[in-house]
Amino acid sequence: MDYRYFKRIGEKISVIGLGTWQFSETWGVLDYNIAKSIIKAAVENGINLIDTAAIYGRGKSEEFIGNALKELNIKRDEVFIATKIPGDFLNEKDVFKAVNRCLERLRINEIDLMQAHWPPIWHNFPTKNYMRALEKLVDLGKIRYIGLSDYPVELIDAARECLAKHDIVSIQVRYNLVERHAEIEHIPYAEKNDLMLLAWSPIAKGALSGKYSLDDVTKFNDLRINDPLFHPENYKEVLKLVETLKEIGKKYGKTPIQVALNWLINYSKVIIPIPGAKNDKQVIENVASVGWKMEYKDWYEIDKISKSLNISYVTW
Repeated sequence: MDYRYFKRIGEKISVIGLGTWQFSETWGVLDYNIAKSIIKAAVENGINLIDTAAIYGRGKSEEFIGNALKELNIKRDEVFIATKIPGDFLNEKDVFKAVNRCLERLRINEIDLMQAHWPPIWHNFPTKNYMRALEKLVDLGKIRYIGLSDYPVELIDAARECLAKHDIVSIQVRYNLVERHAEIEHIPYAEKNDLMLLAWSPIAKGALSGKYSLDDVTKFNDLRINDPLFHPENYKEVLKLVETLKEIGKKYGKTPIQVALNWLINYSKVIIPIPGAKNDKQVIENVASVGWKMEYKDWYEIDKISKSLNISYVTW
């Protein structure tokens, strides 16, 4: 495993993290023993960043992680635990209550990275109030660092202005070879401000895995059933890129997933993809995206095909 050092954090973070949205009804990994094997494989293969959220399974993901780390006797300093509280919980008073519950489920005394999980746009909670509450929790030793997930750059700036003594260390956004909007503002912003950028959905919810035909995606019965990327008109476009990933992957003995993740890693040194995994084999596949680098001509070919895709979110 390769690692990246972020000055704001002061420690090395594995180039690939483990996303754990899958430990929920949404993605169906509800067997604790499977979740435990995934976490075990991740840590044994050098992954030290585990990203979760209170909303994943309404706490189930955090509970699985907390129990697994205890049962596997994984030392606290071996993992960097990042979680999130949703915008609905960002009322100033609820911030403390929500963080307490995250701590209980994770079975730890201090959260490494607490992220606000989208702005509270439905409730109009003042940004200053919840950012100051998070800052107070840093002072109280309940969280080490603050991050923002799914925030526009303008609001990231506004949130940072509310902090008196501490600054954010990370931003989290959707970013993959099909959905590259983060390259316009978020990645340059992270580079300029030395922020870690956690890329969620780095293989586009499996669209870039090479596992699914056009017929397959019409039969999905999970959250992807309404995802625009899997709409037939869009997925035909995605398959053009998948074929390129397969072709280039053969040259390096890599899968489309490994090629797609490697491309993201080499786009910018601030990027840490956090792919999920439904079993330990998928963890190992993700890890193998690290430790090699494709030739520039192959990187450029993927870039060119990716930018040529005609994806529309207007599917109904």
